[in-house]
Amino acid sequence: MRKTLSVLVVAVALIAAGTYYWYSKQPNPPTNVPIANVPQNNEPVSVVAENLDIPWDFAFLPDGGMLVTERTGSLLLIGADRDVEEIATRRPELRGESGLLGITLHPDFAANRYLYLYMTTRNASDQTVNRVERYRFTGSELTDEKLIIDNIPGATYHDGGRMEFGPDGKLYITTGDATKGAIAQDKKSLGGKILRLNDDGSIPSDNPFANAIWSYGHRNPQGLAWDSAGRLWETEHGPTGEQGLCCRDEVNLIVRGGNYGWPTIAGDTAKSGMIVSARNSGTDTWAPASAAIIGNSLYFGALMGEALFEATLDGSNVTAIKAHFKNEYGRIRTVRVGPDGYLYFSTSNRDGRGTPIATDDRIIRVDPKSLK
Repeated sequence: MRKTLSVLVVAVALIAAGTYYWYSKQPNPPTNVPIANVPQNNEPVSVVAENLDIPWDFAFLPDGGMLVTERTGSLLLIGADRDVEEIATRRPELRGESGLLGITLHPDFAANRYLYLYMTTRNASDQTVNRVERYRFTGSELTDEKLIIDNIPGATYHDGGRMEFGPDGKLYITTGDATKGAIAQDKKSLGGKILRLNDDGSIPSDNPFANAIWSYGHRNPQGLAWDSAGRLWETEHGPTGEQGLCCRDEVNLIVRGGNYGWPTIAGDTAKSGMIVSARNSGTDTWAPASAAIIGNSLYFGALMGEALFEATLDGSNVTAIKAHFKNEYGRIRTVRVGPDGYLYFSTSNRDGRGTPIATDDRIIRVDPKSLK
């Protein structure tokens, strides 16, 4: 018995020694651990990046890091070590709310490396317009430029700019009314709409009006997110004096071909054939600039409201609205859910309307459990 035990002990020791020797000869594991793969720390709130210049949108790369658009025209790569590298520069039409705006990645980005950018520019007639371009991201530069859609009405204000791929694999794009409210009701205009396209820019055969339009009657839609049941939710800036109205920023449940009423109705106003918002701010101001969903909570950044808002969803209803970080970070724009399950949001205090601190603008990481 003792002899057998001794042999077993020796065998275990030899196996352990061999295992140690094998691991000692392997290359060291990477120290630059991607943001996308592991939490950076256990703090409920932490700063991911700072000293940015009006970050408008960002996307998480599957192999680590983040891509960030700055409205002034730069596309940044932020690594897990939080180093910031400019990988591309565009020359957008930069006035008021226009510039380099939305970014989204193709659902099959890991294989095709496609990303999409929304930006304000000028067309051949020297008119301000918005457009969406697709690129292939090599890891260090953009190549293979392709125009996806052009001649979206643009202006100093109300340029929309959010893009997301839906559960159906289609590209959804928000567009503003370019301060011309009437075009939101014009189904021949791309302004004041939510657009829906195939990934190459072609028109899906099941779109409601045989063109790029999915829904219409929007003033300045800024956020798109789908809940677990596949329902599309949108956040939208309400009027700031048009028709004597103020505020009435909206959370809308979007349906195929729906008319959301602008400029005829806003907030709780109802009219036959037009869809009333699921929730609005009344005479308060949110200026909701994004949308992200975790469970039954829809989160959106508020610019003028200077908070991270949480709307509680119950089926097709919004039952409550709660503000987090009120007046703590200033103007909050984009909110996204990271691969680690945390919320990430950007500040927009250097856009001429905020009061920046020395380290603005920033991207902040929040444990959603800490908000409960």
